[in-house]
Amino acid sequence: MYYNSIMMTNNNDQKNNNTTENTLENLQSKCLMQEQQIEELTAKLNWYEEQFKLSKQKSFGASSEKTAINQLPLFNEAEQESDAKTPEPDLQEITYKRRKKVGKNDAMFKELPVEVVEYRLSENEQECPKCGENLHEMSKEVRRELQIIPAQVKVVEHVRYVYACRNCEKTDTTTPVITAKMPAPVLPGSFVSPSLMAFIMQQKYGMALPLYRQEQQFKDFGLDLSRQTLANWMIHGANNWLSIIYNRLHDHLIGEDILHADETTLQVLHEDNRQASNTSYMWVFMTGQISRQIILYEYQTTRASKHPCKFLDGFTGYIHTDGYAGYEKIPNVTLVGCWAHARRKFHEAMIAVPDETSKTSLTSREGLDYCNQLFELEREFAHLTSEERYKKRLEQSKPVLDAFSAWLHLKSKQVLPKSALGKAIAYCKNQWNKLEAFLLDGRLELSNNRGERAIKPFVIGRKNWLFSNTPKGATSSAIIYSIIETAKANDLLPFYYLTYLFEQLPNIDTTNLELLDTYLPWSESLPDNCRRPQDK
Repeated sequence: MYYNSIMMTNNNDQKNNNTTENTLENLQSKCLMQEQQIEELTAKLNWYEEQFKLSKQKSFGASSEKTAINQLPLFNEAEQESDAKTPEPDLQEITYKRRKKVGKNDAMFKELPVEVVEYRLSENEQECPKCGENLHEMSKEVRRELQIIPAQVKVVEHVRYVYACRNCEKTDTTTPVITAKMPAPVLPGSFVSPSLMAFIMQQKYGMALPLYRQEQQFKDFGLDLSRQTLANWMIHGANNWLSIIYNRLHDHLIGEDILHADETTLQVLHEDNRQASNTSYMWVFMTGQISRQIILYEYQTTRASKHPCKFLDGFTGYIHTDGYAGYEKIPNVTLVGCWAHARRKFHEAMIAVPDETSKTSLTSREGLDYCNQLFELEREFAHLTSEERYKKRLEQSKPVLDAFSAWLHLKSKQVLPKSALGKAIAYCKNQWNKLEAFLLDGRLELSNNRGERAIKPFVIGRKNWLFSNTPKGATSSAIIYSIIETAKANDLLPFYYLTYLFEQLPNIDTTNLELLDTYLPWSESLPDNCRRPQDK
């Protein structure tokens, strides 16, 4: 009996021990699971905080990415700030020089017509109130005002006369009839003039003024012109006349060896087999800074790589782009990455971190500092020739790149991949071959800011007119934008240049390429009124 009691007690103790061990294992397993969940939730919370802070920055913060001098650099400060060319400080010398400022108004008024209104004393008033003798003009006071003359609309009647020979009318059975020559209209059967068509285009695509506002504007002039009529005129002018210049500019663009490219979204309401809510794209391609300035837009329904491949068929050379992979399928080109994009991502990573003294914030600043070093060197190389810049980049920029590459590989193992900093590091690593491609040629640029600036006028205009109605209208928009922005890039006044084209193109042989080149934006044969005043 005693033995059985002892055995039962031992069994109970063993069961209790087993239960305790199981409970302990369960608690440990539960704690480990909770720790993992806490870590995952903390990572998600940090990610949401980063996105929230970035969203606030984009909505309400300053868009400038300039770095304050007192923030950076975090390291190599002595090497960066030193300049062997700076002379040693000597005795302090302060000099004051008074210089007459060249008035900004004088330069601005120089090219404007001047109407002089004079105010003189009458003969009776030109007597001295003290002695009665005649007064003489001692000096004069001048006050200048800018007077605005509102736009005016007038009717121009083109009348051509028909001539016949009276002698033949009397003596012969047939009489020659000769008609005076008259310029061909920009749109036969319509009362639209070259200047009116140019005005509508410049207002919409140069000044971002939608057609419904122009419709109201013309009503104020006493003209009842519907927006449908205005749209029809623009489509005709673009597709029948400006497309000729556009295609010729495209020929010259393909002949270059350095280009910039970018793209942005566009909504077109009535596309075949597509819903109105589907996203279309406007692409932009432009030449480099040392070439003839050409900016061409192209509308396409998608962002597929086949579109730039087709548009750039025959081109060989370098293309500055952002990180979009669609450009990688273009044959016979070398893609040049954008350091502005790389710097922007580190800038966003630094903004996204709530604590500026945290390790993540400091690491983001280090990455930003590497990018800033490259841009600072480019500013120093700005005055050099292409060959000199190529050598200087190998001497000074390449060591920075090598150090940055090593830094990226080290830090990529220490940060969360989905964090803003992790994405910035991943972007640079994935784009590295493109980012270091600017070392290949001294004519290449450090960023694709030129492409981004070229797409910006379209983006600003899109905020006003929101969408295109048809693919035909979107194509016309691309052509008109191309001519206007290329004219601006060549220091032309778009309205006068468009007017000149609409006056001349209907009256020349547009298949004569040599003749057509005399109408391109850089042609020296363009009339002076097409050029900006300072270039006359």
